[in-house]
Amino acid sequence: MPDESVKVAVRVRPFNQREKDRSAKLIIKMQGQMTTIANPETPNEEPKSFSFDYSYWSHDGFQEKSDGVLEPAGGSSYASQRRVFEDLGQGVLDNAFEGYNCSLFAYGQTGSGKSYSMVGYGQNKGIVPITCDEMFKTMDKNADPNKRFEVTFSMLEIYNEQVRDLLSKDNPKGGLNVRQNPKLGLFYVENLKRVPVGSYAEIEKRTDQGTASRTVASTNMNATSSRAHTVVTITFDQIIKSESGSETKKSSVMNLVDLAGSERADSTGATGDRLKEGANINKSLSALGNVISALADLSMGTKKKIMVPYRDSVLTKLLQNALGGNSKTIMIAALSPADINYDETLSTLRYADRAKKIKNKAVVNENPLDKLIRELKEENERLKKAMEGGGVVMQEGAGLTPEELDKMRKQMEEDIRAQLMANQAMIAENAQSWDDKLAEARTETEKIDVGGADNSRKSKEAYLINLNEDPMLSGVICHFLNSGETSVGRKDASPVPNICLSGLSIQKQHAVIFNKKGVIEIESVSGSGSKTKINGIPLTGRKALCHKDRILFGSNHMYVLMNPLKPETADNSLPKEITWEYAQKEIAQVKGFATGSAGLSKEQQIVQEQVLEILPMVSEVNAVSEELNKQKSFEVVLISAAAQEGGDITQSHASNWTSKVTVKMKNLLNGNTWLWERGKFITRRYLIQELYQKFLDGENISNIPKEQDPFWEPTEDVLIGTSNLFLQSLSYCLDFEDTLNISDYKGQEEGHLKVKLEPCDNKGKPIDEEAFVDDPHELLNKPYHFKLTVENANIHKSRFSKGIMVKYSVKNNGKVEEVKTPTVKNTLTPTFNHSKVISIPKLKQENLDFFESGCITLSIYGIQEDTMPDPKLLKLNTRELREASMYQDLRALTINQELRQMENMENSTANASGRRATMFGNEIASDTSHLKTEVVLLQRKYERLQQKERRMQQICEEWSKKPDGEKQFEPFYRAVSAVANSTGTRLKTRVQMLNQMLKLQKTVALPSYKDNSSPMLRLQKEAPGLQRQKTMDPSMLSQVLQGQKYVRQMALDKSDGKHAGDGDTISLFVFDENEHELAQEASQNNGVVDYHKVAHHHYPDLQLSKAKTDSVIEEKDGTQGDQDSFGSVDLEPYMNADPEDSADRSKRFTQNGNRTGLLSDINTKREVIKPARNAVSEYSANKKTPSKSNGKRPSSADNNKTESSACVLQ
Repeated sequence: MPDESVKVAVRVRPFNQREKDRSAKLIIKMQGQMTTIANPETPNEEPKSFSFDYSYWSHDGFQEKSDGVLEPAGGSSYASQRRVFEDLGQGVLDNAFEGYNCSLFAYGQTGSGKSYSMVGYGQNKGIVPITCDEMFKTMDKNADPNKRFEVTFSMLEIYNEQVRDLLSKDNPKGGLNVRQNPKLGLFYVENLKRVPVGSYAEIEKRTDQGTASRTVASTNMNATSSRAHTVVTITFDQIIKSESGSETKKSSVMNLVDLAGSERADSTGATGDRLKEGANINKSLSALGNVISALADLSMGTKKKIMVPYRDSVLTKLLQNALGGNSKTIMIAALSPADINYDETLSTLRYADRAKKIKNKAVVNENPLDKLIRELKEENERLKKAMEGGGVVMQEGAGLTPEELDKMRKQMEEDIRAQLMANQAMIAENAQSWDDKLAEARTETEKIDVGGADNSRKSKEAYLINLNEDPMLSGVICHFLNSGETSVGRKDASPVPNICLSGLSIQKQHAVIFNKKGVIEIESVSGSGSKTKINGIPLTGRKALCHKDRILFGSNHMYVLMNPLKPETADNSLPKEITWEYAQKEIAQVKGFATGSAGLSKEQQIVQEQVLEILPMVSEVNAVSEELNKQKSFEVVLISAAAQEGGDITQSHASNWTSKVTVKMKNLLNGNTWLWERGKFITRRYLIQELYQKFLDGENISNIPKEQDPFWEPTEDVLIGTSNLFLQSLSYCLDFEDTLNISDYKGQEEGHLKVKLEPCDNKGKPIDEEAFVDDPHELLNKPYHFKLTVENANIHKSRFSKGIMVKYSVKNNGKVEEVKTPTVKNTLTPTFNHSKVISIPKLKQENLDFFESGCITLSIYGIQEDTMPDPKLLKLNTRELREASMYQDLRALTINQELRQMENMENSTANASGRRATMFGNEIASDTSHLKTEVVLLQRKYERLQQKERRMQQICEEWSKKPDGEKQFEPFYRAVSAVANSTGTRLKTRVQMLNQMLKLQKTVALPSYKDNSSPMLRLQKEAPGLQRQKTMDPSMLSQVLQGQKYVRQMALDKSDGKHAGDGDTISLFVFDENEHELAQEASQNNGVVDYHKVAHHHYPDLQLSKAKTDSVIEEKDGTQGDQDSFGSVDLEPYMNADPEDSADRSKRFTQNGNRTGLLSDINTKREVIKPARNAVSEYSANKKTPSKSNGKRPSSADNNKTESSACVLQ
């Protein structure tokens, strides 16, 4: 017959619940054979159009009949299951009866409706079951006594390039072999079970058997069913007896293929992974796409010499005949209607459009039966002779080594032997009568139990029903709970459990379920270390179960308890049907992840879905790591847009930032960490599944090269944290210098980074003060240059001392440029002094907008080294290492203390009450940080002893200066003894420096100028009523300058994280007889006493240090110190405070138990100080030069040091 093109149909499904929750928009339209798709990102763009043989609209316009079958509503164009069969399945059936080979395969992304079209759901049967049913109905109508029918059924699955027979319990390690028939050139599966069937009911039961086998395998092997291809092959033979008595066989092979999900390989973002090429994810579909493209080019005649790559995958080998040979082929492409799946849906349409160009030449497979048997026997004789002669004789001189020749000879002998056995099996089959073979198969079919699918028992007994991420595999496995005890565990346990499970984290004796008159309870087997979760919560002890409770055994076995005897125990808030997605959301909620979609943007909903998708994968990989003892742990990390590395000076780029789902892998031995993007983790998880399957198959995986180990990763720079540098000062051509916080992805502080922004010329030279602008719009359409200088950093954690560098990205001269500072090693306080000049050829409004509201994100990286772990850690297995990380207070212990605690972990884990540690912040405290704390404590003790000694010297000096008549030994001895025996009372006293500044404002010259500066730069208004003077006393000037310096220091203290308002408060220790009275006064005045009462205890010449430690540190003697202790400022010039003002400030200081009153007072005083400060600046400038102030333009950093401190303190 002439060439016939592959028929292609597309079908669009209704919105699923996920898409409804996200208010998805419809992007697919169909009219006749035409299908159009609109791009949601460009709504004004013309939709893309495609034409196919059939376009089925199944999105809406349907109604449900009483028996559950969906049919079109009045006047709608809804395409029902029956209509799809009549167009596609009936054609397959008709061709089969005519003797043609037929193939029907479904293509589309996961969840697009492939399985619904092929298999169906509930009463809405798909193409496969309807075709089988109609085939047997047609056979039953046959009235010709000279015609008989023989039907065989097989079902296989291709996963990870391995073939599994779904009708057989025993599959060899590595799967069944795929071999090529040397005579016909076609590929076949060796030893695949082909079952004779005599009715549709037998096919249905065998299909259920294969589905149950898929479910068990996907759970035990941790395989993702959406990544597997399912191939159902029905061989339909018609034996026709002629009048002469000879028989002719008309044979048809029907391949019904449900392909794996066609998610685009690049959509997961698995770029740059060293092992990406080794993963078999989508390998079969990629090979299928290449085969379709090559066949389309051949059919269109665009290329003359094309090699069709059938051998690139197992799937394309088996579909060789269907795609490019003797077959009538139909492809149905399933489409998602939602805008959120636009890219995948468009990819599917293009795939289908390519496939319709393929042309096949199908012929009727009709041969005399005796001729077939004779040819088989003749071929066997030739093969036997070849085997007896040592196989095929290889010609020498072909450039092959003796080893290669021997290997090739052995391979050819193996192929000959396999073909010989296949031929003998076919001869034996023909020797046995069809009736005998059918009787044997029916006996086996009747014994099949696919999991207790007895519906009558389900209404009377409690049972467990399985959940699977593939809806087609949910509800397939059923375990009834008999009265008494039901044990759960592995089949290698003794005694064998009632419910046998296998796979990750399943123990030999895992759990026991108790059933006492319908009351169900569950308990983990003590000492087994088994993992079981009830409704997402880990099982501890014995727990009563309610109707519809969700039970997770190990990492993958998810079940729902159905208790028809106690239905009232179910939670009323539960949905009518419990799904896999609901159970996974529940687990995520228990782990602290939000699962509600109300109020979330589209991007946030996508991130939420990715988190819910990846959580069970992370749990699975952690379980594999424990079982294989890989000393690695994995956890989901959600990085907000602000915490992501990189940055740009285009507003459009910044607005597109969204949170990113990543997975952190941590080496539990040395603390090294890696952040994997979602796509990379999914690829690695696939490879980890392969590795684990090899382990289950008994292969030795301990000696694989580390480069091939998916758990191994070379050390790489780790992101310590990020700092956001805001650019507002650039809008006004002002310098800006600041110390920025370095925050990790959780927002925890990891250190500080000092940076500077300077407008400059194109060579980096700072511009003068004339460049200052009041209105940023004056800069538009002009070239603009600025210099970003990364000066230095201060990192908290000592593990990053091996090397530190800073990265950021900017758009320089219109091109995005990645900038990296040199790496500074062996320090936690690196000095970079790295500058970069950034140029904007023509400043636009979007640049100004970004200056005003955007930022450049500076990413600080630490160098990691693959250091050798402590030998004591090597004695712990992966589970013990993870428990140590979870249950120890890592901040409070040194490394040595931690090691001692881990050695006793077995005895203390049960009583541990530690919290769950999941993020970067919980790092092991180092010896260095511990020693630093000790140094601070010893330094404080030393300073206290210095004060004590000075006080004793002071008492002795005072006594020696007294006249002899006033020297009384008893009071002197009492005073010295009191100091000697005192541990010291720590008190605070306040210095009234700002009051002195108030007095100066009456005589200081004040500037008068119009308030026309921009809002960002405007200083606070001067106090009214102050008059300008022409002169100033030099002593006043000195004090004003000191006060100005002091206020600036307060602002810097605030920016460094010190307590606001404490700049004029000092702490000192009192060693005296009146310690008790002073302590009482302090307790009544919020810890503060009058300075005049303790002035003689203050020694400015002692170089006392300010502690730069945590806000509160416990000292050895039980007292406490804080970061304000022992101020070293010379306070004597500021000691002339008014007592009334002192009392008033003390009163405000105590309001609400905090510093609110004091801070308000400081801000008020600072308003008045600013005019004085301006006057001083003007005085100094006029004194130096009558023209410009040193030729240097104003700096926003200078202006903001006072202004920003006021802003911070408010």
